[in-house]
Amino acid sequence: MLTFFKNLLPNKSQGFGMEITPERVNLAQITKQGQNYRLAKFCTVDLPEGIFQEGKIVDSPALSEIIQEMLTEYKIKEKRVATGVPMREAIIRIIPIPAQLDEQEMRDMVLNHEASLYLPYPREEVDLDYMKLGYFEDEDGIEKVQVLLVATRREVTNSYLDTLQQVGLQVDVIEINSFALIRTIREQLRQFSSNEAAVLVDIQFDNTEIAIVVNGVPQFSRTVPIGTYQLQNALSRAMNLPSSRSPDILQGMTIPVTAFDSLSTTGAAINPGMTALMRVLGELTDELRRSINFYLNQSEELEIVQLLLAGPGGGLAQLDEFFTQRLSIPTMQIDPIAALSLTVDQEIASVQRPGLGTVLGLGLREVV
Repeated sequence: MLTFFKNLLPNKSQGFGMEITPERVNLAQITKQGQNYRLAKFCTVDLPEGIFQEGKIVDSPALSEIIQEMLTEYKIKEKRVATGVPMREAIIRIIPIPAQLDEQEMRDMVLNHEASLYLPYPREEVDLDYMKLGYFEDEDGIEKVQVLLVATRREVTNSYLDTLQQVGLQVDVIEINSFALIRTIREQLRQFSSNEAAVLVDIQFDNTEIAIVVNGVPQFSRTVPIGTYQLQNALSRAMNLPSSRSPDILQGMTIPVTAFDSLSTTGAAINPGMTALMRVLGELTDELRRSINFYLNQSEELEIVQLLLAGPGGGLAQLDEFFTQRLSIPTMQIDPIAALSLTVDQEIASVQRPGLGTVLGLGLREVV
């Protein structure tokens, strides 16, 4: 069984976090100085087409070669690594279990009985893990414990393990990327009460992962097929530009917010490229609204109080104001460096910072 929740205590030797996406590989090594954290190393390399297909690793040898070159170029000597798999490849459920069970009975019930109720594939094809969250009384006054169940297809987790093992790395833990992101911004999430929810909107390369978080735990998750690649392709096609995998052109743009902006003398919003971009952002807004409404319809006495934007698309200028106006929910772009009070020696632009939340959360797992 793959363990998603182990390694909660520091390792004896220094390691690093590695985020592997269809677009790039990010690496972060964090050290602790007293009570503070320092970003000792951060590096990133682009991935070519063909490494991933539909979000899955299909060319592990080529990917491992790129990672090996990355480690050599940036003089990374450590062999311990924490990495993650996309939320879209995971099944995440919170299930109630009788509290009177001992640890072995609970383990057997969760992994061998309850899990089968939520798995769309055979039990032997998945890696499973669970974590106890807290106790409560049900409607009949019976004490139960909430358990967070996490599952991924074994072929997915094995593809990450095999890739990193080909490079000679020791994988301490594989977790879900959204868990790493939550770890990075946990102090921000602690400001909300138990009946207040935050919506984590992680705009990745070819999808957006939506997680509704209460008490630091994802209660609802959904992935929609709109990411920076779809945004940039819409922009490029409308302006007759060659398609590109890099979000650089997007990161130099400002998203129009008001009617005044859209009619501004700069001509930005009447530009066909901006019109196409806004159309895709409108589709993403509709998907966010549907996800939020679906969850609220099933959750009594819960209020959505904040949208938190993350991922390489989360830092686009004025995107927070765009969502605030269209969804009537306060929205902010996360700054994981500020969230962790992280000391950095290299300049990292504000538009790029929301995209570092996951790799920094993975790096925190490897702090000595």
